[in-house]
Amino acid sequence: MIAISMFVVVLMLLMLGIPVAFVFGGVSLFFAFFVPHLGFEVFEVLPYRIFGIMSNTTLMAVPLFIMMGLILERSKMAENLLNSMSMLFRNLRGGLAVSVVLVGAMLAASTGIVSASVVMMSVIALPLMLQNGYDKSLASGTVAASGTLGQIIPPSIILIILGDVMSVSVGELFMGAVLPGLLLVGLYISYILVYAYIKPSVAPSYQHLAGADAQINIKTTLFAILPPLVLMVSVLGSIFAGIASPTESAAFGVIGSVILAKLNRSFSFSMLSYISLETVKLSGMIFMILIGATAFSLVFNELGGTELILEFFQDDIGDVWIFIGIAMLSIFILGFFIDFIEISFIIVPILVPIMDAFGIDPIWFAILIALNLQASFLTPPFGLSLFFLKGASGDSVKTIEIYKGIVPFIFLQFLALLFVILFPNLVFAFL
Repeated sequence: MIAISMFVVVLMLLMLGIPVAFVFGGVSLFFAFFVPHLGFEVFEVLPYRIFGIMSNTTLMAVPLFIMMGLILERSKMAENLLNSMSMLFRNLRGGLAVSVVLVGAMLAASTGIVSASVVMMSVIALPLMLQNGYDKSLASGTVAASGTLGQIIPPSIILIILGDVMSVSVGELFMGAVLPGLLLVGLYISYILVYAYIKPSVAPSYQHLAGADAQINIKTTLFAILPPLVLMVSVLGSIFAGIASPTESAAFGVIGSVILAKLNRSFSFSMLSYISLETVKLSGMIFMILIGATAFSLVFNELGGTELILEFFQDDIGDVWIFIGIAMLSIFILGFFIDFIEISFIIVPILVPIMDAFGIDPIWFAILIALNLQASFLTPPFGLSLFFLKGASGDSVKTIEIYKGIVPFIFLQFLALLFVILFPNLVFAFL
């Protein structure tokens, strides 16, 4: 019961908005000091755990992919990509929304950073859709859902973290996430096209210049689309082919994004300075959370928390599908209030021994978690992507319009999750 109370205290402090790393570390120190049979001796192995984190080559991919994504964001390549993709679908009703989904997928495959993608798409795509007469609910829902694709489409930061926490190959997780990610993109596009066909007023066709000017635009379109696409295929292809590890591919991606920014004439040392500083901030936050979570797990395990939960699911319940249902529901609800990083470092390590006891495939289970977290990012009233969208869009759309627009995409998200549960081969097709 002391272990359970420790877990509850952590969740309460996180919901109050206290910095995550301080919550983990502070609660761990508090319980270690006041629980009689523990003491600070429980932290004797902590330096070795921290050294293990520092020397973990897989986790080195996190700051590299963050840096790659920030370079693509600051170099205006995403904006050029969206404008160019909209050119290809200019005569299709709902074509601009389809372009937003495809660009969101490409950004996800290039960055893996949800917050950056949602804000970037809100600033670039949302005004363009509203100017072209799109329904505000459909426009905001499309932008929020497309920007959140970075949760599941490789190289997702969450998949890298889950790979480390669950001790599975990040490369295999990336390969396992390809078809579920493409399924989700296909469901989004299908919904947009059907909705635009049934109700044409919500998604008019996107008109561009014709004739000779269109030819010039097509050349510009190809120049805007091909370089990021080549970079994406190179980074992921080298991982899938076994040529490079995720960390090596991430390093290659950083170099490639710098070259593309240079070719785009948007590279500068001031931009590089800003990107480096932001990368250090984001990476430092993630690794401080990881160190605090390590301290938390030491005390939690010493108090018998993991054994208690394992006994509950294995002996008292004993059904694998009930465990999966409870685990998915818990992660979904917690996703309203706390970030995916905290969930990965708090909840997932508790679930891993139970998963092993039931003989659940860790790669399949990790993909379910990633899809689930993506759904929680979108679900009103606490979905973080909705906050990012509202903050970036200002008064151009109302909160109720965002909520109304995101509901169909949430159903599509659950449909994709159901498909992956019923058809596990979607995960294992490339493995």
